[in-house]
Amino acid sequence: MNIPNLLTVLRVLLIPFFILLFYLPFSWSYFAAALVFAVAAATDWLDGYLARRLEQSTPFGAFLDPVADKLMVAVALVLLVEEHGNLWLTLPATIIIGREIVVSALREWMAELGARAKVAVSSLGKWKTAAQMVALIILLANPPLMSVWVGTGYALLLIAAALTLWSMVSYLSAAWPHLSISKDK
Repeated sequence: MNIPNLLTVLRVLLIPFFILLFYLPFSWSYFAAALVFAVAAATDWLDGYLARRLEQSTPFGAFLDPVADKLMVAVALVLLVEEHGNLWLTLPATIIIGREIVVSALREWMAELGARAKVAVSSLGKWKTAAQMVALIILLANPPLMSVWVGTGYALLLIAAALTLWSMVSYLSAAWPHLSISKDK
């Protein structure tokens, strides 16, 4: 177990605390939940940086890092959909979670074919992640009442959803030659 892997495990362990803080009946609970989410998002960047810098990449870290990210984001989206209960949040949340399922399955399938590199993370995915994380931090930090901050969070989440669709289409296009080959050949 090295520092990057410990940071990834920490991200997973923060999820129950994040949920608990979100539901506490105090005025500061939104900010506290957003802070925990922001710390988790920062550890995502930090564990990757340290793994590369210290040359401590491991198969365990390569497996758990994307799982931790997807868990944290999915939990945040589910909490926010319940709290806000509107189309402006539910639609992008559905797109983001659906895309993660499709792309994860696609990457697994491509790995079985020995063509995993065709659907490796792209810079478009990094922009999507940045917009998504900022949107989620903003939305988690604020009660579900329309304000400039909540409107900004919705706008960023819609941008993240658009980038999500774009990246999914890009990944599917790259994989299409492998997905459309007949077994008879």
